[in-house]
Amino acid sequence: MAQVVIALGSNLSNPHRQLQTAASFLEILADRGIKTSVIYKSEPVGPSENDFLNGVIALETSLSPEQLFEELKAQEKKQGRPSRYPKWTARTIDLDIIAYDDLVVETDTLIIPHQEYTRRLFVLLPLRDVFPDWKDPVSAQHVDTLIEQAPDLEIVRTTLNW
Repeated sequence: MAQVVIALGSNLSNPHRQLQTAASFLEILADRGIKTSVIYKSEPVGPSENDFLNGVIALETSLSPEQLFEELKAQEKKQGRPSRYPKWTARTIDLDIIAYDDLVVETDTLIIPHQEYTRRLFVLLPLRDVFPDWKDPVSAQHVDTLIEQAPDLEIVRTTLNW
């Protein structure tokens, strides 16, 4: 089984409900239970006008990275996200593989760790909630260091539940 970290984000069609639906889906994929971060509210990166709700879920799975990626894309489609979309726009759900054990993958369709996560406080803060001792598998930098180096972003913890 692999230890996997998935980042979730939504800012359309009842974002809280979208996160809850995705979390229920991830619980089904998990070979054991899931571990959830706090849910955060953040300003959008890019042209979208609506704030996002974001979080991180960790799980153990026997799916390969490619199988997991395909499952996540199918769930995004099921939750109303088109298969092709402009970068950094509003979305019903975004499910990104941040990590798959300490594996580093770069193919035409899959990059692990996610190539932009180290610049995204809306991923790093919830990642630290779940794994306070996290180290990036590429740079070996601690999550606290990554948070200090990330661009500023308006982000707040919410009291929303998964």
